[in-house]
Amino acid sequence: MAVRGDRATGDTGSPLAGRLNYLFANMHPPGAPYTNAHVAEEISRGTEEYGGVTLTEQYLSMLRNGKRANPSPDVLRALAKFFAVPVGYLMGDLSAPQTARVEEEVRFLVAMRDQRVRAIALRSVGLPPEVQDSLTTIISQFRQQMNLPSDPPTAGGEGHS
Repeated sequence: MAVRGDRATGDTGSPLAGRLNYLFANMHPPGAPYTNAHVAEEISRGTEEYGGVTLTEQYLSMLRNGKRANPSPDVLRALAKFFAVPVGYLMGDLSAPQTARVEEEVRFLVAMRDQRVRAIALRSVGLPPEVQDSLTTIISQFRQQMNLPSDPPTAGGEGHS
């Protein structure tokens, strides 16, 4: 699955809409991204788990396209819980480094969906640090030979899982 490279601002001009769209594009099981209908239904159906929030597909669509930008804290908490991110990420309360950290964790989870990437990571567990460093160097050399960036993709770039 391709990782979309747009950062939290998206094309809507609304920071919340951009962050939601980033999560929709990246935080989903293998296969197709979640739909507004699916997320609204899951949150509304899991009333206790999501604090009794009832969310409609239409309202979620308005949040994602920037037509609504000030949902209740309960709605933000429910969405944050659904996507497993800190509520401060959606509220815009995090510092730039904290926001970058959340997006880095999202990219990590996306990468770990790929069975081959996961196998490489798991096989390195328990190896001495100097061996892990050597593996990192070898991977960087392969990336260079394939004209890929030496570092893994960032929120501003693209990657594949």
